[in-house]
Amino acid sequence: MNAAYKPCIAALQKCVEACNICYHASLKGEREMIPCIELDRECADICTYTINLMQRSSKFVHSFLAICAEICDECGTECRSHGQEHCQDCAKACFDCAEECRKLLA
Repeated sequence: MNAAYKPCIAALQKCVEACNICYHASLKGEREMIPCIELDRECADICTYTINLMQRSSKFVHSFLAICAEICDECGTECRSHGQEHCQDCAKACFDCAEECRKLLA
């Protein structure tokens, strides 16, 4: 595995955890939380798969980093629009993750 991937993998793992926490907590919310819940799942799933690709040095890593950054930004934007602490934590983790993904794309 490429050593340069380590900071990004750490950010991806943190994002997965934050999205899963937000997802679970948002299930108890109102219908307005549905977009948040859907994006939490999408984001956690793409982050997990991107970690797997990085760990096996897949030739598709760069393609998935771009997609992952896009989904993380969208999830972060949605979560930031809600006042709950778990949503704010998730938004920060998502934006941090998107930034780390983009660093590897530069």
